[in-house]
Amino acid sequence: MAGIYIHIPFCRKACHYCNFHFSVSQKLLPQTINAMAHEMILRRDYLNEKIETVYFGGGTPSLLHPDDINLLMDKMFSIFDVVPDAEITLEANPDDITAQKLLFWKSAGINRLSIGTQSFSEADLQWMNRAHNAQQAYKSIELAVQTGFSNISTDFIYGTPDLTNEQWLQNLETAHELNIPHLSCYALTVEPNTALKKMIDLQKKEDVDAEKQSIQFELLMQWAADKGYEHYEISNFAKPGFRSRHNSSYWQGKQYLGLGPSAHSFNGNTRQWNISNNALYIESINKNIVPFEKEELSSTQKINEYLMTALRTNEGIVLHHLELLSGKEITAGIIKDANRFIRQHLLERKNDALILTSKGKLFADGIAADLFR
Repeated sequence: MAGIYIHIPFCRKACHYCNFHFSVSQKLLPQTINAMAHEMILRRDYLNEKIETVYFGGGTPSLLHPDDINLLMDKMFSIFDVVPDAEITLEANPDDITAQKLLFWKSAGINRLSIGTQSFSEADLQWMNRAHNAQQAYKSIELAVQTGFSNISTDFIYGTPDLTNEQWLQNLETAHELNIPHLSCYALTVEPNTALKKMIDLQKKEDVDAEKQSIQFELLMQWAADKGYEHYEISNFAKPGFRSRHNSSYWQGKQYLGLGPSAHSFNGNTRQWNISNNALYIESINKNIVPFEKEELSSTQKINEYLMTALRTNEGIVLHHLELLSGKEITAGIIKDANRFIRQHLLERKNDALILTSKGKLFADGIAADLFR
């Protein structure tokens, strides 16, 4: 089973922290959608497996006109073998969500919403330069539930300079009151070439506090455990039966096809990514050429990618799988290196797996890097 990711590179407004590829001008949106539908034809042989998940990401997919979604869905179902119970997710911003749109999305086959709430705090939303307000954040989720969407995820950002621990817990409590079954929670990251980075450099905004972020992550883990959410990946929490099947496929090393400007694809041996320029993407696709760069993964890269992604999940690094991937000698070396983290109570060995402890989750990337070959 494989997945399809569809990147919609358009937004109404630029959030200060975002470094994804997008444009706030929608002038090229119709041509981009047509080009993406044509890219499906050009890439029809990339995956030789059935499609079990589809993810409309961005950018802001919720700003698409119904005709755009119908075109992409119809073309996809006519070209690829999509299983009947496929998980089909659409990222939506609260300011885009209306009863009419929700009803259309359901009728079009969207069965999971990922709502970019980020916060229920008005001050926090203004600090991020989000397009919606706190009331829209709350009402959009209420409306989605009333329309019949039960599989809903919401994104939160923590560790912003003005977000207190009390406000952070209130955000989480509000999500619980709304009965949201899946939460994706990310520590604010200051990325290069973003408005936030420039403002921090000019001392117009306060920089992030790593210690504060660690405290809020620990509060999140404890709160989630108390409320019955499974912490199944470093940044993701789900009630039983509500894990993101699409994102889980990335962490499980499954194949996926990325469509649209800047979208990434993976077939098990190579990784490729489309050009991050809407006009050049359209021009190339219209010439029946997919504009991408490609990387052949070495055996060492495959091992390290597995270590990085598996360690972030609650299943951890499965040792028999690692041995199939790397051989007995390399696996033995990784286990030896892991013993230091076991002694520090950052890792634990459970049967056939190396799994991060709650304390270890604060240092996941560093631990993975130390295990790299």
